[in-house]
Amino acid sequence: MNQQMNEQTPQNQPLTPAEEKQWAMISHFSVLLNLFTAFMGIGVPIAIYLIYKDRSRYVAYHSLQAIIMQGICSFGGLLLAVLVGGLSQFIPIAGLVCLPISCCFGLLPLVALVYGAYGGIMTNQGEDFKYWLIGDWVRSTLIG
Repeated sequence: MNQQMNEQTPQNQPLTPAEEKQWAMISHFSVLLNLFTAFMGIGVPIAIYLIYKDRSRYVAYHSLQAIIMQGICSFGGLLLAVLVGGLSQFIPIAGLVCLPISCCFGLLPLVALVYGAYGGIMTNQGEDFKYWLIGDWVRSTLIG
């Protein structure tokens, strides 16, 4: 019975460094799914986080970063673009100012695509990648 307790099942064995890089890369590259599925790309890093959070802090860190970045850029960017664009409908003079700002917020999903692809490449090469402003907050959340 003691031998059974000491044996590790595949579900709780730590990941190898190659596996860690692979799952971290997939977490970041999942943003590319948003090109074809609208907002379904965020489901991939959520699943990776839930499956591997206890087996690898590295994978947990990168998948949580990808979740937050995709959420902010996709949902937040779209929401801000609609709100600012809608404001220009009620205040016609403000439309001259609001429309360019709304267009800039509408570009946030494109920024997420480029930044996520860059993050995937960096993690695949073994670099310590973190998103601006998000990375430090996620790291402190996982440590604390």
